[in-house]
Amino acid sequence: MFRICITLLMSSLGFILFAQNVYFVDGYHGGVYGHYPLEWKTRFITDNYYKHPEWRISLEIEPETWDSVKVRTPEDYSRFEKIVTNERVEFTNPTYAQPYCYNISGESIIRQFEYGIKKINSHFPEIRFTTYSVEEPCFTSSLPQLLKSFGFRYAVLKCPNTCWGGYTRAHGKELVNWIGPDGTIILSVPRYECEDLEKNSTWQTKAWNNSTAYLKDCFDSGIKNPVGMCFQDAGWKNGPWLGFGKNISNNSTYVTWKEYIEKISAGKTNDNWHFSQEDIQVNLMWGSQVLQRIGQQVRKSENSIVTAEKMGTLAYLENKYSYKKDQIDEAWRTLMLAQHHDSWIVPYNKLKNGRTWADEITRWTDNTNITSGKVVSEAIKSFETDMKSINKDNFIRVFNTLGFQRKEIVSVRLPENFSNTNFRIQDVRNKEIPYSIEKGNVVCFLADVPSFGYATYKMLPGKPISEIKTQNFSPGSNECILENELYKIVFDLQKGGTIKSLIVKRNNNKEYAKKESDYLFGEIRGYFYDEKRFHSSKENRARFTLIKDNQFETAILIEGYIASIPFRQTVTIGKGNERIDFDLEIDWKQNVGIGEYKQQNMWKDNRRAFCDDRFKLNVLFPVDFNSTKLYKNAPFDVCESRLDNTFFNTWDSIKHNVILNWIDLSDPDTGNSMALFTDHTTSYSYGKNFPLGLTLQYSGKGLWGPNYTITEPLHVKYALYPHKEKWDKSSVSAKSDSWNQPLITYLSGHLNFESKSFIDLQNSGYELSSVQTLIDGVLVRVFNAEGKDGIQKIKLNFPYNSIQEVELNGETKQSDLSIKARSYNELLLSIPKFGLRTFYIMN
Repeated sequence: MFRICITLLMSSLGFILFAQNVYFVDGYHGGVYGHYPLEWKTRFITDNYYKHPEWRISLEIEPETWDSVKVRTPEDYSRFEKIVTNERVEFTNPTYAQPYCYNISGESIIRQFEYGIKKINSHFPEIRFTTYSVEEPCFTSSLPQLLKSFGFRYAVLKCPNTCWGGYTRAHGKELVNWIGPDGTIILSVPRYECEDLEKNSTWQTKAWNNSTAYLKDCFDSGIKNPVGMCFQDAGWKNGPWLGFGKNISNNSTYVTWKEYIEKISAGKTNDNWHFSQEDIQVNLMWGSQVLQRIGQQVRKSENSIVTAEKMGTLAYLENKYSYKKDQIDEAWRTLMLAQHHDSWIVPYNKLKNGRTWADEITRWTDNTNITSGKVVSEAIKSFETDMKSINKDNFIRVFNTLGFQRKEIVSVRLPENFSNTNFRIQDVRNKEIPYSIEKGNVVCFLADVPSFGYATYKMLPGKPISEIKTQNFSPGSNECILENELYKIVFDLQKGGTIKSLIVKRNNNKEYAKKESDYLFGEIRGYFYDEKRFHSSKENRARFTLIKDNQFETAILIEGYIASIPFRQTVTIGKGNERIDFDLEIDWKQNVGIGEYKQQNMWKDNRRAFCDDRFKLNVLFPVDFNSTKLYKNAPFDVCESRLDNTFFNTWDSIKHNVILNWIDLSDPDTGNSMALFTDHTTSYSYGKNFPLGLTLQYSGKGLWGPNYTITEPLHVKYALYPHKEKWDKSSVSAKSDSWNQPLITYLSGHLNFESKSFIDLQNSGYELSSVQTLIDGVLVRVFNAEGKDGIQKIKLNFPYNSIQEVELNGETKQSDLSIKARSYNELLLSIPKFGLRTFYIMN
């Protein structure tokens, strides 16, 4: 009935039959977690396939759906199984849980494809994946190299009928060469430059139904073979979207994307598009408490599972420990479900079990974290020697899961029965290591740990040595000073604990906090719309408490108010630590409205209260730079911003203002720069007459109508890294990795007194994206985050028989690197910047 109504509506609006050929890609989007009625949908698809031979079906269905279909409707499954390899059917997005991609880690995106393809092929082994196409804006700039490595040949940058969360920038004509940040090219169908957003809609472009106006614009623009698209919601009871037989709108021809690109389009183009992350124009409910919590939960699980695999492989290389693959697989599965696009855009929607997406994400990420923690614990304990032996010494082992040497402050809790308060710590070179004892019987010291390996320290009887304390805390009635060998930070008590001065000593004592500004450095500010005014932390006096002060770290607690709401913020500086760490809590007692204005029920309107982040609660960082460039990381990419500002307040003017892990502001004239790290994916604000702001809180109505209220205290961690030179010269990406994958400590009396490095990237600017244990070796994935394009050396300090470079789909790229690319234990690599390489090392 709905299909008939659509056809009649098209006729009543004056749709005509075009003499030229016009095309349309139809299909379904959804799945067992999103929307896929198991009782009838598979049978419905198959029935319409046979009923309408002119129809083509593109499928973007969650791979796990086929498990349920096979069990619940086995006859429908068997009938469907017979049509999936026909050229009229194309699977276009095999990711396990259809993530947005731009909001999660690059390694997570790889696993989404890897596990999703494996699941689909377990049901339909003959299916091959040729074209990546999605119904929602599930894009990120680095997809070309990932897609090509998984065997894809084409991509589509349209999502015409489900743009609630955004859209790609309009560009070009029939085809473009989508060029990724590493230089990989994939032939793609863009959202045409003439493909405007649909009038009187806040979720569509004009390509959603092959309207007369859309097709006319295409022909007028010189597009000879225009194509529209709609992947219908799998819960809808529609067959062919534009009609069937002789009643297909505008005489459109149904095609699959593979068919269109290979048989209808020109098949090539000279339009080379260096697609930027800012060409993905997306907007979610940034700052809402539920999305903030989801972002933190997903980030924590991403870090924990990658760390678990690395720790398990360290133990495998040392002592043949092997983690249970099925447990790691399940941990990835629950993390991938938490990355589902619906998890982020409709967190309050209920699934079939009655729980909301937000409820399930807590359960899913908890499972990932528990399994990851178990693997880490087992891996660490596998390093212990004969437990029956009695060792008079205790050892502290510090593990490093990153590919470069690290010198950082670590801590380990001593056992309750540890009564020897007079002991020394030595490294393997018998060097005395200063330490301090904190509350709770915690010992702290500065560890020096080799790349992807461990360092061991011995605890011996004797008098410890002390080190000159470089931190200093100077309290005053109206200000206090936190200082060490790197920074001098002056806090203003009268103005809410904002930072009055931030001196970077290693940068010629450069002042980073801007003096003449309407905003203060570290100010927490937002618009409380019920009161019709901005409130700021600078309006109330703050008080300071010294909570840590030893020879390695100093931390102060700032307590103040925003309006009448108390906040607590811990600021920590440490010896040799170029980061300044912040831990912020706002103790909301009840819900308050924060945003540009009170959004009413008209959430579908183009004008929206939840878009302009300047009105949300922000922590602000006005820096004293003459001019600025802004860089922001993305999955396997770093984007140099081309935006004048991030300000917008309508759906049809979205700008990319997403911070994944970090943002870096840089003065191109002087090189003075400052990076901001965040513990979750969120948004930022920046522009003329407005400083860099990290979004903290929005409260009000939003997408799909729910009231995104404040229900609990806010807790956010972030960090600042002031530096000299551009982000890649200052190792901003490496600093972010260190923040996300901290050193791991373990105390035992049953460890060998030794230090080892298994993989050393040797200051190449490369990163270890993943290290995994396989049946007969290890898999190592290397990402060129900050290095140059030339040849770099990597040391492999473990025995092996051969090395293969493999594609992400497992196919061998180079069969044996041992002849030309290896000299003893050195692997010689040339990876383009932002390039990715995967190696299968067999031992």
